[in-house]
Amino acid sequence: MGAVFLGVDGGGTKTAFCLLSAEGAVLASYETTTSYHPGRPDRVEQVLAEGIGEVTSAAGISEISHGFFGLAGYGEISSDVPLLDAIPKGLIGHERYTCDNDVVCSWAGSLGGADGISVVSGTGSIAYGRHDGVGLRVGGWGEGFGDEGSGHWLGVGALQLFSKMSDGRLAPGPLLGILRDHLGLGTDLDAVDVVINQWQRDRTPIAALSRPLVTAARAGDTAAAALLTAAGEELAQLVEVLGRRLAFAAPVPVSYSGGIFAVPEVLDSFARSLGERFDLREPLSSPVVGAALHAARLAGAPVSAIPAIG
Repeated sequence: MGAVFLGVDGGGTKTAFCLLSAEGAVLASYETTTSYHPGRPDRVEQVLAEGIGEVTSAAGISEISHGFFGLAGYGEISSDVPLLDAIPKGLIGHERYTCDNDVVCSWAGSLGGADGISVVSGTGSIAYGRHDGVGLRVGGWGEGFGDEGSGHWLGVGALQLFSKMSDGRLAPGPLLGILRDHLGLGTDLDAVDVVINQWQRDRTPIAALSRPLVTAARAGDTAAAALLTAAGEELAQLVEVLGRRLAFAAPVPVSYSGGIFAVPEVLDSFARSLGERFDLREPLSSPVVGAALHAARLAGAPVSAIPAIG
């Protein structure tokens, strides 16, 4: 078999793996739990070992030509970076690989590795642009004080609306009853127990509250609808900043990935909020395929075809 490139897209909710041939054929793919474990490189290694073992076994190969590991949170804890950088060597048996933030996977997949800007909005949010060989990220500051426009941000916003409606600080809308049912509440204050004690503030179930928020918006809840609109506007700000800081000339290619962009209300708001100098495009391929495409490019052997999103 010829050259085989490994792509790993380690997001905040799941970790995806794929092997790509030099011709652009997906030889194997696999998904498992998140590899986002700040301060715990040992747990990251466990997830990566599982996925690499699965795809190499499925494809019947033992040698990976080059790998790209896009990891959520990479670069945000300086002391973790050398530890994360060292993990793949023990798993693929050589040093022909690169680690970076998972936002690079989105850019490489959605724009095929061409100059432009890509925005990710899933559990968290972040954007990445590349122009004339210079790459830059904005956003991605985490759920504590950032990640605007993300699933987690929407989930927190839904809970804030719920509390205001329950108190009478905001006129009750469909969201109030929808979240009562979704959370299985006996009383509204039980929401505190669910989120703080039962969920331990885990960002994944909080981000999942974006789904009942969408349901409420479509049932006529104006506050919920306004929050979805605000998410698109926040994500567009990331693009505006990257366009300015990277000194792009118009038209600037822009694309996206992540589950929140599957919500038409958010995507439409995002598109409306972009300035005229931006050229919004549907993604060419998925982030995990983008990771493998980027691995091939880093190896100096770009693949001959880009697999479309299946």
